[in-house]
Amino acid sequence: MSLESLQERADRPVLAIGAAGLDMVGVITEPVTERLANPASIRFSFGGVARNVAENLARLGQAVRLATAVGEDPFGSDLLEHTASCGVDVSPSLHVKGYDTGSYLAVYESDGTLKMALEDMQVLQALTPAYIRELEPLFAESSVIFVDANLPPKTLKVVVQQARRLKVPVCADTTSVVLAERLLPYLKHLFLLSTNSKEASVLTNHTPDVTGRASALEVSRFLINQGVEVVIIALAAFGVVYATSETSGHVPAVRTKVVDPTGAGDALTATTLFGLLNNIPLDDSVRLGVTAASLVLRHTGPVYPGISLESLYDQLIG
Repeated sequence: MSLESLQERADRPVLAIGAAGLDMVGVITEPVTERLANPASIRFSFGGVARNVAENLARLGQAVRLATAVGEDPFGSDLLEHTASCGVDVSPSLHVKGYDTGSYLAVYESDGTLKMALEDMQVLQALTPAYIRELEPLFAESSVIFVDANLPPKTLKVVVQQARRLKVPVCADTTSVVLAERLLPYLKHLFLLSTNSKEASVLTNHTPDVTGRASALEVSRFLINQGVEVVIIALAAFGVVYATSETSGHVPAVRTKVVDPTGAGDALTATTLFGLLNNIPLDDSVRLGVTAASLVLRHTGPVYPGISLESLYDQLIG
């Protein structure tokens, strides 16, 4: 599907399918002493890749639906209530007995470097192939389907098959180094792939390692040759590389103090997708995405609540 064809679908809602959960993020404030309680800044918020992307899109003014699963616990109810209050249609989502709402625990160094993370997304087993088939009417009404790699492999397969049959483009996020390989069978069917340097290395069997702009451009061209139409590779302090079969480019990172890095990549993905849906050229869409990511980096929480197209243009990097 061409970018022009995608823009013709902009009046339809995006359907985001994937993770939602409770984020618990600690930022170390002093040198660490092993096996003891260490001083840190700790915050709780609602997160999950698909949920974060959906909230960003809604705050930008894009109609969006979220299909996720939460437990029958207060966290799950509050998560969906909060997400709905941001403008996301959460009616396709499930409350599941026998599971806890998903959770993500991350510990960061004071400079924003991830020290370790733990994730429990077992509740997403409830997003079965049968459940995806029940969403067929929503697929048919959607501008694009967004998925994250937290989805069980069998479910991811049905998502791609159903979207192809209904001629709805699929956008995907690799999510983590551990999960990225789940997208390998579907590269030729993806309209947009959002990844980072380590996850991109997984998609190319770690050859070459993605360490900077030059290697990221090489890997992006490899992924384009595999069939992906638009590739976005986040390089942290080195900015973002992007490519299609016709063009490629690099947007430098915004110099900013990192308060909380969780969700920055989701803001990049959502804002770039929003731009492409709304007739904004790819180069400018990525620049807006990098600006959105910078707002998240200096905000406590995975979504910057004041995000809007106007606020992004006000801070747009050159």
